[in-house]
Amino acid sequence: MSGHSKWHNIQKTKGAADAKRAQAFTKIAREMIVAVKEGGSGDPNNNSRLATVIAKAKAANMPNDNIKRTIDKALGSGNNENYERVTYEGYGPSGVAVIVEAMTDNRNRTASEVRHFFDKYGGNLGASGCVSWSFDRKGVIVIDNEDEELDEDNTMMDALDCGASDFEAEGETFTVYTPTESVATVAEALSAKGYKLLSAQEEMLPQQGYIKLTDEGDIKNMQKMLDNFEDNDDVQNVWHNWEDAE
Repeated sequence: MSGHSKWHNIQKTKGAADAKRAQAFTKIAREMIVAVKEGGSGDPNNNSRLATVIAKAKAANMPNDNIKRTIDKALGSGNNENYERVTYEGYGPSGVAVIVEAMTDNRNRTASEVRHFFDKYGGNLGASGCVSWSFDRKGVIVIDNEDEELDEDNTMMDALDCGASDFEAEGETFTVYTPTESVATVAEALSAKGYKLLSAQEEMLPQQGYIKLTDEGDIKNMQKMLDNFEDNDDVQNVWHNWEDAE
C-alpha cells in the first residue's frame, strides 16, 4: 500500500494522561451503545458493528468490565440516550482535506462547534461529499514493535494468515490493513497469536497519500484545529490527509 497509516499522526494521543484516556473510553462507550441499538443485539457474533467497536475498545486497553457494563447499559430498558451519527467534511489550512465523524444528541450544537473550529483555524466547512470521495474506508490494525523484537517477515505472514489484505512496516509499528468487515476477526486472531495491538478500527485513508504543510502558521493552525476536534465530546474520529512532520 502506498503512503502509510495515520498512526504517527495520532500516537501522541494514545499515550495521553488519565483524563484523555477517560475521554477516549467515554467516546468508545458511546459508539458501543449506538452499535448495540443499530445492530439490535449485544452479541458481537450477531452484530458486526459491535464486534468492530469491541476490537477498538480492547486495542485501547478498555477493561472488559467496562465493555460488558456498556453493552448491558445499551440493552437496558431504562437507557434513553439517543445519539445519531453525523459526518462533516471540509478543508483545513492550505486545503488539507478533513473528515469529522461525530455522534450527537444535538445536531445543531455539534454543527455549530465543528464549523467554529474550521473557521477559527483557517479552514472552512464544506458540503457533504466534498472530500470523502478521495478517501477509502479500510480496517487498520497497528501492532506494537517499540522494542523492534518482531521479525517483519514472520509478522507479515501471521497477519496474512489471519486474514489481512495488506501489511506495512513502519519502524516501531507494523500496520495491517483489512476489509472493514474483517477488522474485528483479524484483530482477535492477531491478539491470540500474542501480538500487542495499539489500534484496531475502521479508518478513512486518503487515496493519494498524505501531504505536508510548509508554512509554520498553517502547521500550528492545523494542529490546533485537530486538537479542538479531538477534545470535543461529540467528535468520535477525525480523518485527514495532513502528514505531521514530527
